[in-house]
Amino acid sequence: MIEGESRPAPVVAREIERGHFRYYDFVMAAFVAILLLSNVLGAGKVAEVWLPGVGYWPFGAGILFFPVSYVIGDVLTEVYGYARARRVIWAGTVAVLFMALMSWVVVALPPAPSWSNQHAYETIFGQVPRIVFASICAFWVGEFVNSYVLAQMKLWTKGRMLWTRTIGSTVAGEGIDSLIFYPLAFLGAEGWTTALVIQVLFTQWALKVAWEVVLTPVTYVVVDFLKRREGVDVYDEGTDFTPFATRV
Repeated sequence: MIEGESRPAPVVAREIERGHFRYYDFVMAAFVAILLLSNVLGAGKVAEVWLPGVGYWPFGAGILFFPVSYVIGDVLTEVYGYARARRVIWAGTVAVLFMALMSWVVVALPPAPSWSNQHAYETIFGQVPRIVFASICAFWVGEFVNSYVLAQMKLWTKGRMLWTRTIGSTVAGEGIDSLIFYPLAFLGAEGWTTALVIQVLFTQWALKVAWEVVLTPVTYVVVDFLKRREGVDVYDEGTDFTPFATRV
């Protein structure tokens, strides 16, 4: 607790005036930055971790980045409400689409004869259209499910037990994300059996949820800081939960 400050009273989302927040833009920027990092630095790297009784287990390095976007999404919905989280999800979606487009354009540009790194550039930035499409669809749906579940659970729990809705919404959001991405990206692809797709799907889902659990104390600290500094604790009563609404 910050000395001299009291916990803000609950605020219904529709009662908040525009331009009221000091940190919202910074949280949005962090969300988009993490999302782009997960697609640039983590998308093409396969690492492995040793699990007791199992041995070395491969995983996509993007898991170090991407689940953090769900944590930030939790913070956005918990502090600022579903409608403002919706704006950030759309900002992230547009950013990823633009990044994918520009990656394709830059890779397609004919290299200068003296430049010998075209193959390396294609390896890192030459994303397969099917995987890009699967990633964007899975992210978009998963983030909206995550935000919706958290907003509803906040109403059900009357704002108590933050950990139940951050973890519960991640189980739902990351679950939908994985169920969309892995079959859409890899089912029927060369080297990917149905059993392998299912195995990787559930492994990544479990690891992403585990990340959420590990980061729960950090989520508590950030949420508490923002609620006190912004002076709000938003409850989405009467909120229009369609992903396509533009009104905040």
